[in-house]
Amino acid sequence: MPELVLESNGRTWTLDPSRPYTLGRDPQGDIVFDDARVSWRHATVSFNGSSWVIEDHGSTNGTFVQGRRIQQMEIGPGAALHLGNATDGPRLNLSGAAAGQPQQAPYAAQGAGAPGWAQQAPQQPAAQPQAPAPQQAVPHQAQPQAPQPGWQQQAPAFPQQQAAAADQYAQKAPGGGAGAPPAYGDRSPTTFHQFSVGRVMRIGRALENDLVVSDLQVSRNHAEFHATPDGRLEIRDLGSHNGTYVNGQPIPKGGSVQLGPADIVGVGHSTFRIVGDRLEEFVDTGEVSFSARHLTVTVDGGKQILKDVSFGVPEKSLVAVIGPSGSGKSTLLKALTGYRPANQGEVLYDNRNLYKQFAELRQRIGLVPQDDILHKELTVKKALKYAAKLRFPADTTAQEREARIDEVLRELKLDIHKEKKVTSLSGGQRKRVSVALELLTKPSLIFLDEPTSGLDPGMDRDVMQLLRGLADDGRTVLVVTHSVAELALCDKLLVMAPGGSVAYFGPPEEALNFFGYDSWADVFSAFENYRDYDWAGRWKGSEHYQLYAADIDSVAPQSVHHMPPPVAMKPPKPQGWGSQLLTLIRRYVSVIASDRGFLLLSVVLPAVLGAVSLPIQHNRGLKVNAAINPQTGLHIPNGTATTVLLILAVGACFAGAANSVRELIKERVIYERERATGLSRSAYLMSKVVVLGTVTVLQGLLVGVIGFSSRVIPDQGLILGSSTLLELCLPIMALGFTSMMVGLVISSLVKTAEKTMPLLVMFAIIQVVFTGCLFTLHGTLGVNEVSYLMPSRWGVAAAGTTLDFNNIAPNTDDPGSTDPLWNHTAGAWGMDMFVLIVLGVICGFFVARFLRRHEPEVMRK
Repeated sequence: MPELVLESNGRTWTLDPSRPYTLGRDPQGDIVFDDARVSWRHATVSFNGSSWVIEDHGSTNGTFVQGRRIQQMEIGPGAALHLGNATDGPRLNLSGAAAGQPQQAPYAAQGAGAPGWAQQAPQQPAAQPQAPAPQQAVPHQAQPQAPQPGWQQQAPAFPQQQAAAADQYAQKAPGGGAGAPPAYGDRSPTTFHQFSVGRVMRIGRALENDLVVSDLQVSRNHAEFHATPDGRLEIRDLGSHNGTYVNGQPIPKGGSVQLGPADIVGVGHSTFRIVGDRLEEFVDTGEVSFSARHLTVTVDGGKQILKDVSFGVPEKSLVAVIGPSGSGKSTLLKALTGYRPANQGEVLYDNRNLYKQFAELRQRIGLVPQDDILHKELTVKKALKYAAKLRFPADTTAQEREARIDEVLRELKLDIHKEKKVTSLSGGQRKRVSVALELLTKPSLIFLDEPTSGLDPGMDRDVMQLLRGLADDGRTVLVVTHSVAELALCDKLLVMAPGGSVAYFGPPEEALNFFGYDSWADVFSAFENYRDYDWAGRWKGSEHYQLYAADIDSVAPQSVHHMPPPVAMKPPKPQGWGSQLLTLIRRYVSVIASDRGFLLLSVVLPAVLGAVSLPIQHNRGLKVNAAINPQTGLHIPNGTATTVLLILAVGACFAGAANSVRELIKERVIYERERATGLSRSAYLMSKVVVLGTVTVLQGLLVGVIGFSSRVIPDQGLILGSSTLLELCLPIMALGFTSMMVGLVISSLVKTAEKTMPLLVMFAIIQVVFTGCLFTLHGTLGVNEVSYLMPSRWGVAAAGTTLDFNNIAPNTDDPGSTDPLWNHTAGAWGMDMFVLIVLGVICGFFVARFLRRHEPEVMRK
């Protein structure tokens, strides 16, 4: 029976036909690949009696031969395979075993207890002098420059070195000694990198770097390590987009920091630390621990809504959180994600404090809220395209983003729906798209808030099976849910009692027996009927507590109450302000263009509002000399002008505010999530101002042209000369724009979209009163001063200066008194327009302040 030799990245394995061999990321497998694109149990190679066969086990990213994804295929010497990606995924070269070649067992069989870092290379025969130098896995079409000798080395493979390294780590570990775990969480280094004095080690995504990090979160040329003559190491940021972090805090863009032996450097999903004369690299592949210790949340008045919550989540596990209303599930989710840090206690991601290092660790956490975080008017692929553009660094190419989007769509089996609008998908499919958006950046930890809410039992099961698959593929998933039908799919179950305390944590199959009931309905009824019962005390006195939570609960955390960050600095943003603004504008235009109903209403509404003024004494002009009293020779007050201008002004106010009054509230969930991933608040607000402002100004122009063009107007304007029509339309356009800004203020204040319409009507009525067309405002103490805050007062006044309202509509109560805002001068027109625009700017300032309330608390400045 022929033996088969597999070679990958400098390692070789000789396969015996008498047994099958598993390929994947599972350390207990036969052939292990440390690449996030490779599934946990990716494929199997076996001999079927006549030939060698590779079978893909439904891997997430696939197995490829000559660029084609395969499920099962006969293979032999001369063939080449790629795992996880058709071009730059780990490559396997196949050949026949030479005569007399010693058989080399896959390194997973080296024996239990070998340090994890030693599994980077197979055990070598004793006669072999040294392990082969590894090759950097790169696309075939672009080979990188060869790194300097000794700069990148895989973990030693000799048994003596393994034992020595294990002793070294055991001494460093807390409570060190025989069998103690390696330092830095519970993980061992992925690789080692040797550095020498005076040399520079550049890190980045580009292949020409000394240390290539295949991560789209990393810039092409991200940072540099400098070894100084005095033996110290320095990290320098090279203007990276997502930032370089030291101990979880961003260093200044383009700045540098000297490193000590306890410092940890974060670059994308990789972290580095100095040990002696080498650099240890830890790649976050998703297999990280996560725990909460003594979380307590107190609101105003001293009431605790979360009480001393502690639990630990194993890596690659699915954890469900259930409990009755008022048990603090949503508060717990906000505390675990850093959106609303607990007043006391700590959240540990891979033994790193999430609250202190949120700026870095936020990139490794995905959150899927209960509401969809996508614009439903867009197609699935277009929605993901804009999300990828905002989340990935500015130096990623369109091809790189497209490849990652296609990869995620295939993983979640959404590739057949990618050209469909999100609104046309079923509830379960839309939830998959929301998960896909979060998976773009390869988070290790994913939180979901009520993902099955409103779904039928079949879709409920599909979503939970999706989450089970995400956990099996190397991620930790925590889901808050009211559904108890599919809890058996979970590894652990956290049950919250009324008042925000833990009532149970452990395997879901033991939960009902722990409570002594036959169904969850009975458990929840007991919670409601015995709200004063000490459920937390019962839990802590049980055997289940000793088995599943006592070790986490016994560790005293540091208090995080009012803990300031060590460095007062805004976290870096993946895109520059201008790039974010352009992307947001393009996305918003795409959303509007795909909404035909909004486009039709945008044209019909101003046309109707402008046309409403046409039947009003259509034969009367808007000039001062429209009519003269033959007995007195004085001008007759022209009521037509004030009535027409009142209608046009109120129409502009209503149209402008209606455009924006629901805009921020309907996107609140999207904004909250994107803000946490690095979105600029001002860029988001400016995108709304630019797009909605353009639409509103064009609507104002349409209202003004319809209302003024069919009437007799002055021949000469105050500012634009013979272009009187445009001079009259400009105040209407500016009034619509400022009203649009008022609509944004309303939208940023309300909690539900239903409250916007009553406020819109109220705003329009108030503007009618304070136009100055219904009664005289000048000289009316108190009322006149209040009118200065109203956009309609200044918009009507600007148009009134051109029409000379002090003569058209004189003050009949005090004929000698004139309104200074209506003076027929260019200065009065300019002042009215200036104040109108200033009111809009002030509204923009308030919108920006109100938006802060919908951001993660740790990000508020």
